[in-house]
Amino acid sequence: MFKTNKDLGLLILRVGVSLCMLTHGYGKLQRLINDPTDFGDPIGLGATISLLLVVLGEFIAPLFVIVGYKTKIATLFPLITMLVAAFVVHASDPFGKKEMAVLYAICFLVIAISGAGKISLDKH
Repeated sequence: MFKTNKDLGLLILRVGVSLCMLTHGYGKLQRLINDPTDFGDPIGLGATISLLLVVLGEFIAPLFVIVGYKTKIATLFPLITMLVAAFVVHASDPFGKKEMAVLYAICFLVIAISGAGKISLDKH
């Protein structure tokens, strides 16, 4: 069934990290629906636009990554979101506070470089 161990590894990484990311994005999706003005504005775009971009990075794009559709493009949204979280939102915090965002960023960077693998809708 699996073409190579690499494809199996990419499937596990894609699905695993994206499912974990969805747990963070779901609450923000609810916030976007209920009160989009109650959110930080770390890069000066306004609270609602910032929240919309975070929902794109933490909820919508990970769904694409899970199924492996337009994966290299889809990974850019959570990658950028996590880099902003780590180095803008938590810039003055100790490393332990930004570590999770850095780990997510690394995982999505690996997926962006490697692609989805053959066990995906992209199939390459």
